[in-house]
Amino acid sequence: MIQAGLEAPDFELPAHDGSTVRLSSLRGRVVVLYFYPRAMTPGCTRETARFNELLGEFEKLGAAVLGVSTDPVDRNARFASKLGVKFKLLSDVNGEVAGKYGVLREGRGGVRAERVTFIIDGNGVIREVIRGVRPAEKHADLALEAVKKLAG
Repeated sequence: MIQAGLEAPDFELPAHDGSTVRLSSLRGRVVVLYFYPRAMTPGCTRETARFNELLGEFEKLGAAVLGVSTDPVDRNARFASKLGVKFKLLSDVNGEVAGKYGVLREGRGGVRAERVTFIIDGNGVIREVIRGVRPAEKHADLALEAVKKLAG
């Protein structure tokens, strides 16, 4: 897995809303990039709902939130609609981006991203990696604390 202190690998992925997101286009802002295993599952639902609840706080700090899974765009679109998600959910269907970040794992039903969050500063450098957190929704709270430290 890619570590803190390294430059975040750039990528371009389709979002649930039909747009395309390139990480490098967000330079100058802190980016919270969280990978989740599968849309519509209990853990990913709690995690994504919590990021959505905290979105205003992230935005006050100038941070963008992006969720990434290996789910297809249509599944992420249904997931976003169900939860009222106000940020972009990105589809990495071939696992290329998850592979670049070292979070791609073989699991039931094929390859999935691990539940890992990367805090990327405005220069594109990874400042913190959050992994192995249970329950899943704590990822958002820990990410917010990390963003506050960067802004602080």
